[in-house]
Amino acid sequence: MKFYVDVLGAELVRFDDGKLAIQVGDQKINLHPATAPLEPHATRPEPGSLDICFVTDLTLDEVITRLQSAEIEMEEGPVAQTGARGQMNSVYFRDPDGNLIEIATYGL
Repeated sequence: MKFYVDVLGAELVRFDDGKLAIQVGDQKINLHPATAPLEPHATRPEPGSLDICFVTDLTLDEVITRLQSAEIEMEEGPVAQTGARGQMNSVYFRDPDGNLIEIATYGL
């Protein structure tokens, strides 16, 4: 979770019952430990099985600069993709668990 907060600028959310989540804009991702997943959970929870896309208002140059300053190796990009809202440009990299992360921007 430190990766998401420190590198991606997500907000860590702590709930009264001890559950954790990260929040990016108006989206929230609940965090479940792979060794002791909360109910309900993924069928086979394990590190490295996530593939998510975050949309940003930053330029991809700003995203790439941020990744480079955190010494995060890019997997691919920038590349043109088609997203839910149409044409977008993306960069791909992995978090410390090997999950594939895509950062995308529309219209830039």
